[in-house]
Amino acid sequence: MQQQLLIIGFVWPEPNSSGAGTRMLQLIDLFLKQGWKITFASAASDSEFMFDVTSLGVEKVAIAINDSGFDDFVKALNPTIVLFDRFMVEEQFGWRIAEQCPNALRVLDTIDLHSLRIARQKATKEQADFKLDDLFSDTAKREIASILRCDISLLISEVEMELLQKHYKIDRSLLYYLPFLVDAIDQETIQSWTSFEHRKNFIFIGNFLHEPNWNAVQYLKESIWPLIRKELPEASMQIYGAYPSQKVLQLHNPKERFPVLGRAKNAFEVVSKARVVLAPLRFGAGAKGKLIEAMQCGTPSVTTTVGAESMNGDLAWSGSIADDPETIAKAAVVLYQDKDLWHQAQQNGITIVNQRYEKSLYENDFIMWILSTQKNLTPHRNANFMGAILLHHTTASTKYMSRWIEAKNK
Repeated sequence: MQQQLLIIGFVWPEPNSSGAGTRMLQLIDLFLKQGWKITFASAASDSEFMFDVTSLGVEKVAIAINDSGFDDFVKALNPTIVLFDRFMVEEQFGWRIAEQCPNALRVLDTIDLHSLRIARQKATKEQADFKLDDLFSDTAKREIASILRCDISLLISEVEMELLQKHYKIDRSLLYYLPFLVDAIDQETIQSWTSFEHRKNFIFIGNFLHEPNWNAVQYLKESIWPLIRKELPEASMQIYGAYPSQKVLQLHNPKERFPVLGRAKNAFEVVSKARVVLAPLRFGAGAKGKLIEAMQCGTPSVTTTVGAESMNGDLAWSGSIADDPETIAKAAVVLYQDKDLWHQAQQNGITIVNQRYEKSLYENDFIMWILSTQKNLTPHRNANFMGAILLHHTTASTKYMSRWIEAKNK
């Protein structure tokens, strides 16, 4: 039986804008390898920078929230598997899928734990230490409920896998660790990299619609770059990122060698020319696409404990990890100047990618898990009775709220 996969996207994928867009295309590539028929639907507006999924042979469908037309669409499509792109999408469409396609396997790609990121953000703004008690939030209740309603939830971070099991008591059978899926870094790739001598400057790159990125650039400008600039008067701190707001652009200061350059036409190209990636992320969750990208470009990085969380396991980091401005600045200066240290950091990045993110390590096992869960769907769901309760009550409440909004809009 050929699988009919429906992906419901929070947005249309933009791999050149965010790690989430890159992640989605990695999943699509994996599913296409299995010969699955894929439909990608989203209620988001088209964007100038979205990837054309139809070029891959994927059907693209525009849908609307609070619209019973979706019921007719999904019933006719009759997918065997539905992938929700973030928990907010499952909230909107999960109950409709359960009603119209009760036998479809429901998979949630969390991207990151939003409740963890938001709790850390709140602690940072309040200049307080993050505590696990901070996770008992309304966002957490929504997110955990969504995870319980689904048959499988994909996690990109082992730390978040552990948090869900130990803190929220989610059964392991509902969770699956699936990191970024990339090609191995081979000798041909390594030989194509720009040498230490021909690289210059520091770089930060990230989507500015993502609050941790904006906060990190503020932190760089106010607290870290002034310290580095004193030691390295010829170096520049280049800031790239999609969707920069006016407050981001106002940080542009060529005299301080802090240019804000906006969206990079080719992120790999600009990262490959830089000598060091600086990513002082003070809050966040999940795995950081920008740091995987740095390793793929052979560019060492300096980041924080939160930035590197769950990414390198027991392996040495591809650069340095530090959590205060003075230590970050010192590590950045040393890494920028010490050729031997820089080369060792580059080698560490190769090891991390090849041992923890190379796609052949995960693809077959993941597909087998999907098919096994699908085959045993009834006992799998019966073992998750709390999820069945949540689905029952959510369907009742969300359904009638959605019907009311639909009627009101008419």
